[in-house]
Amino acid sequence: MSFLDHIARCNNADLRQFEPWFVGTERAGYIHRDFAPALAAKPDLFSHRDAAWHLDATLDTPQKRTDAMRAFALELRAEGRFGRLWREEAYPVTWEFTRPPLLLLERAAVPWFGVRAYGPHMTGFVRKRDGLHVWVPRRSYDKPTFPGELDNTVAGGQPAALGLHENLIKECEEEASIPYALAVQAKAVSFVTYWNQSGPQLKPDVMTCFDLELPEDFTPAANDGEVHGFELWPVQRVFETVRDTTEFKYNCNLVLIDFFLRHGLLSADDPDFITIGEGLRRSQP
Repeated sequence: MSFLDHIARCNNADLRQFEPWFVGTERAGYIHRDFAPALAAKPDLFSHRDAAWHLDATLDTPQKRTDAMRAFALELRAEGRFGRLWREEAYPVTWEFTRPPLLLLERAAVPWFGVRAYGPHMTGFVRKRDGLHVWVPRRSYDKPTFPGELDNTVAGGQPAALGLHENLIKECEEEASIPYALAVQAKAVSFVTYWNQSGPQLKPDVMTCFDLELPEDFTPAANDGEVHGFELWPVQRVFETVRDTTEFKYNCNLVLIDFFLRHGLLSADDPDFITIGEGLRRSQP
């Protein structure tokens, strides 16, 4: 295992298996060939031409598109397509986060349509006399995704109608009992992009990286059942665990690798230094 192995694991997508999905003239996502029959069965909602899928052009407002796609997603849910992952949480469908969304889509359906998802990922750290330490949470063993794996200090998906910093502050309270007065001090310091494929699902996602220096006398505490517990680790232990194991949730490794780069834990003379840095920001598979 290595840092490059984690980057490769996150960037395993093969776009030859997908066709683009358009809303009007804008590419909204990608449809896998194995999922395409579900769209073909809804000719009133989707059409196929020029090697691409298109949402019905008469759905000419974000609200109309949202309503139609929600009805379709509910049909897929009734077929058992999403398992336990349905959240009743709407994500914005947009290839650039700062642009108005083309529509809103249930979170569980987002990777089935190859839609780009966003989210804040924060590393909470403490400066001690013997160096940096990082607060490492273990995901709840009851979570439907990646139960019991290690995670970033605070992280979450990005729902519609919230800013990234605003969402992070909310997640800080919910996941780690970090009060507003501390959470608001978190700084956006970087971003990570990757193209991950899981069967017919595609995640061409963007994670915004935040750092938050926490006081020595503060201890995060699980608040909403998402986290089993927190431990404060010397940063070298975090570094070695990421480098040598798969104990962290797969995409959280990339956020921590970015942290290592920014805090000087990876030597500029490391033969993989530039390859690692480039690998954290993939614009295409």
